[in-house]
Amino acid sequence: MIVVQCQQGSEEWHQARCGAITASMFATARSRLKTGPSKGDFTAAAKDYAFRVAVERISGEPLDEGFETWQMQRGHELEPEARMEHELQSGLIITRAGYVSTDDGRFGGSADGLIGEDGGSEYKCLVSPTRLRQVLVGDDLSEFIDQVQGCLWLTGRKFWHFCLFCPALAPIGKQLYWREIRRDDAYIEALEGDLVGFEALVSDYERRLRADRPVLAEAA
Repeated sequence: MIVVQCQQGSEEWHQARCGAITASMFATARSRLKTGPSKGDFTAAAKDYAFRVAVERISGEPLDEGFETWQMQRGHELEPEARMEHELQSGLIITRAGYVSTDDGRFGGSADGLIGEDGGSEYKCLVSPTRLRQVLVGDDLSEFIDQVQGCLWLTGRKFWHFCLFCPALAPIGKQLYWREIRRDDAYIEALEGDLVGFEALVSDYERRLRADRPVLAEAA
C-alpha cells in the first residue's frame, strides 16, 4: 500500500488519482448489463470510465483537468468538521490520510481518515433529499459498500466507519450519522475479481489507442 499525504481536492490529490481506478468508482467499474443479448457485458458507464482511465494513463494528466462539482467542493470543505464531530462522538483519534493505492498504482482511494492500526473512516456530506433519506431513514448504505469494502481491501484494515455529516440537522443534535462496517473477505474477493476484469478492459483500450491503427470496434 502507498499512502499519499495530500489535501483532497488539491492538485497533488488529482495527480495521485490520475490513471487509477478509484474506490468511489468501483461500483461503476463492476456494473454489467443484466438483460438483453449483451447480458454480462460492461455497461456504457463502465466502458466510458475505462476509456477515461486509459486516456489518463497515456497523458499522465486528469482528463477532466481536475474539475469538481460544487457538491464535491462542499464535501472537501466540510470534511474537517465532519472528522472533528466523529472524534467527539466516538472518542477516537482520526488521522487524516489523503490517498492510498496499491503498489502498482492501478487501484486507489481517498481514505478520509485512519483509525489506529485496524480502521478507517469515510465522510459523506450529501445534499440530495433522496440520498439523505436513504441513509438516515432507511439505514441503507448499499450505494457505498463497494467504496467502503474497497478501502478495506486497499488498506488491509479490519473495519471502516461510514459517516454521513449533515449540518442542517445540528439543531436536533443529529448532524452526524455513523456506522461501523466490518471487513468482509468474501465480498472483497468478489470485488477484486471484478476489478481485475475491469482493469483488463482499461488495458485493452490503452493498447488500442496506442496502436498504429487502433481497432475502433468494441471487443465482444
